[in-house]
Amino acid sequence: MALMRTMAALLLLVIAFGAAAGGIELREFDDPVMEKRYHDLTASMRCPLCENQAINDSDAPISADMRERVYQLLQEGQSDIEIINHMVQRFGEYILYNPRLESRTYLLWGLPIALVLLGAMVVVLMIRARRNASAKALSAEERQRIDALTNRKRSS
Repeated sequence: MALMRTMAALLLLVIAFGAAAGGIELREFDDPVMEKRYHDLTASMRCPLCENQAINDSDAPISADMRERVYQLLQEGQSDIEIINHMVQRFGEYILYNPRLESRTYLLWGLPIALVLLGAMVVVLMIRARRNASAKALSAEERQRIDALTNRKRSS
């Protein structure tokens, strides 16, 4: 009876370990530079299925396929730019966390700069308007009114 319990416990451990190890991907790299390139590339690409999650952190099947493709392309000796171009061609610009500077993304890249410049212009114009308003001389009528008010307070 004790032998059966021990065997059942061992079987459960093997099944549990196998299920846990099933989600872990092991990649063999001969060169640490190649391994770093792999991690950098997979961290710079967004999973098309997940919301704002890199393919190196995602458990989605499409991310596993993308990681496998990046690994294959690295093993074939392709450069980082060639790999990124291949992945963009296959999955679209959405996978890039930092979109490329192209004619259709000028607004995306230029709008923040334009808004900062517009804000700076508004601040400069407000400062100039305040300076001009405070430096403006009083008219004769305004001066008489001020004198009348100050004389009334002194008399009281």
